[in-house]
Amino acid sequence: MDPEDRSEIAFFDVETTVPNRGQRFAILEFGSILVCPKKLTELRSYTTLVKPADLSLISSLSVRCNGIKRDDVVLAPLFADIADTVYDILHGRIWAGHNILRFDCARIREAFAEIGRQPPVPKGAIDSLGLLTQKFGRRAGDMKMATLARYFGLGNQTHRSLDDVRMNLEVLKYCATVLFLESSLPYAHVDNSVSPGTTSSRRRIDASHEGNTVTTCVRLPSISENSAAQPDPFNMSILRNEMASDNHLQSDILMEEEHFQPSDIVVPENTSDHEGFLAPDAVSLPNIKAILVPFYPGSQMMKLKLLHGDSPLQLYCSCLKVRFGVSGKFLDNTGRRKLNFVVDLNPSLCSILEACDSNAQKLSADSVSTSGWNPVVNPMKGFVNYPNARIHIATEINVDAARYATEIHQRESSGATQKLIFNNPSGEELESMLTTGSVVDAFLSLEPYDYQQKAGIRLVAKKLVIHS
Repeated sequence: MDPEDRSEIAFFDVETTVPNRGQRFAILEFGSILVCPKKLTELRSYTTLVKPADLSLISSLSVRCNGIKRDDVVLAPLFADIADTVYDILHGRIWAGHNILRFDCARIREAFAEIGRQPPVPKGAIDSLGLLTQKFGRRAGDMKMATLARYFGLGNQTHRSLDDVRMNLEVLKYCATVLFLESSLPYAHVDNSVSPGTTSSRRRIDASHEGNTVTTCVRLPSISENSAAQPDPFNMSILRNEMASDNHLQSDILMEEEHFQPSDIVVPENTSDHEGFLAPDAVSLPNIKAILVPFYPGSQMMKLKLLHGDSPLQLYCSCLKVRFGVSGKFLDNTGRRKLNFVVDLNPSLCSILEACDSNAQKLSADSVSTSGWNPVVNPMKGFVNYPNARIHIATEINVDAARYATEIHQRESSGATQKLIFNNPSGEELESMLTTGSVVDAFLSLEPYDYQQKAGIRLVAKKLVIHS
């Protein structure tokens, strides 16, 4: 079949081993359903266990995760034996699943690379984790599939591929129905706008924002006012397009990939790069404020944002001394290390971050967040004069790959600045450059988060200039 004619949506899921540090993932099960995008009906399904080339990768931790034991897969086909079928299911179709952009897509590419074959290429992708985080919010708790399924009374997640993709489709149907109904209500109050089973109420911001008062209801457009403009929540092509166009999610969810031309050539730094970033001495503490803004235009769900005046607060911090070099002991779902390092803070920078903390924490509490607050400034035990903060390396993902997105530059003793790495530095490169005692200029974005009952402000490096 011509890929241009493949209109079905391929929901899929892989179950894998849980690797120890330094090990790779191995696929243990693949499951998929082809779905009609107009009726959301299942057209065809396929599932199979997969025998990894190295059975020792199936550890006790792996078994606890999905229940798949060595004896279950010893007679199963190798991935090479099912590669043609998997390719036929996925190639040229829209891919859909929960957290597929960070996890399942990467596992498919790795599996095809291991057998020396080109992987299937999607026509587009719908990741329900990122999509529902924006559209549905955290009214059900965290955004795990098991939590969402329990919220809607769909039973327990089995962590088996075919069951999980079918549950994923049902969750999307339920969420779309709720959002469709909410968009049609003339008024919505807190107690009535959250479905039964929600563990905590959430306040919303009145459109008028009278003073600094946070009100407990929001005016929604009525059917007569805005019915023609309401998108069809069951139209999967709209959802896919919105996923592709959104360029940022709270915490460490999706960001649209910027496109760079890879090159090994070292070029001078653009002197206009400071635009939009404020040096600490240019920041007025009374002008720092925290506001709640919609996750996307027209959304009822809110996220916290830090401003300086009317502009997003971003900081240019020169000559920060690295106290602890790059740490990457935690892995994301793609197996890539989450990288961060710790820097000493001077008094003026401390004051700015503490003001941000104070404003953001107050607004978080006022909006009925139940999460514990983590201060961005950490006082060093035994080092009263050296408060510090953790700076995170930015990451970006898309259908094709996940990558570190922080630009890396180097400042020579002469003062000239050159770009060392255009995009996607490796963890090893960053670890070798950002060592204890080194000095950096940092272009920082302040990103509030509220994730798994932990809230705070994360300092994310958009660009780092390392002093020679």
